[in-house]
Amino acid sequence: MNENPSRNLWLEVITPPLGERAHKPRSSGLTMVIDKGLGLNETKDMLDVAGDYIDFLKFGFGTSALYSQGLLEKKINLAKDYDIEVYPGGTFLEIAIMQNKLKEFIKMARAFGYTTLEVSDGTISFSQEVRERAISLALDAGFKVLTEVGKKNLQDKEKIGHYLRQVKHDLDYGAYRVIVEGRESGKNAGFYDQQGRFVGDEWERILEAAGDPRLLIWEAPLKQQQQDLILHFGSDVNLGNIAVNEVLALEALRVGLRGDTLRPVYLRERGLSTAAGSRVSIVR
Repeated sequence: MNENPSRNLWLEVITPPLGERAHKPRSSGLTMVIDKGLGLNETKDMLDVAGDYIDFLKFGFGTSALYSQGLLEKKINLAKDYDIEVYPGGTFLEIAIMQNKLKEFIKMARAFGYTTLEVSDGTISFSQEVRERAISLALDAGFKVLTEVGKKNLQDKEKIGHYLRQVKHDLDYGAYRVIVEGRESGKNAGFYDQQGRFVGDEWERILEAAGDPRLLIWEAPLKQQQQDLILHFGSDVNLGNIAVNEVLALEALRVGLRGDTLRPVYLRERGLSTAAGSRVSIVR
């Protein structure tokens, strides 16, 4: 029926309203998925279904230490077979820093086959010098480096200027992308309030500090956050902490194959009022 089984014949009939997306390897429109403990068969099922739409797979928190060695290696290699960057959660590296085991951590991550490392201070706090050293050591070991700004507990939150400086310093020091904290809940963490809304104008200031929206990955586990960011920045906004069973749902949002992002296209094409169909404020 189809000489190219990787392409669905529906795309010969239906054009995605927001346009088709770039194929991997992508430099924008990145999707980072959080794996909180999938088995090998579950991982393969997820990748068979949605591997084309996943750019980064994060083994959340410190779960990397809880698999058997053989299973962990199989999961890492499986993700790499689908051209997916795979890395342990930033909290795991924070523990290594706290225990003065950063070099050993990086060496072990390389031995297991991870391709990316995340440098964050979401739970513990350390100096800018330590942060830069972690980035440098990871880069020297051949890793792609993601950094993260923001605290997991809002009680620990610094003034916004601190995070703006971190964004600039991290990018200048060689970080590939900077992740904007949101946790897996999307609420009451990082730069989200208890309802999952961005706090004030902080998102705009973070964007200004980065200088280019393609350099940020917004942790947006909630559908409303994903929708707002797509309508504001476009289909190729970078999104993270996507649940393993929500990848296709997110991709449908990205390309307008879901009513929430189809409606603005429909209104615009009919010349109707597009107050709800143009770019929206992501602070409600």
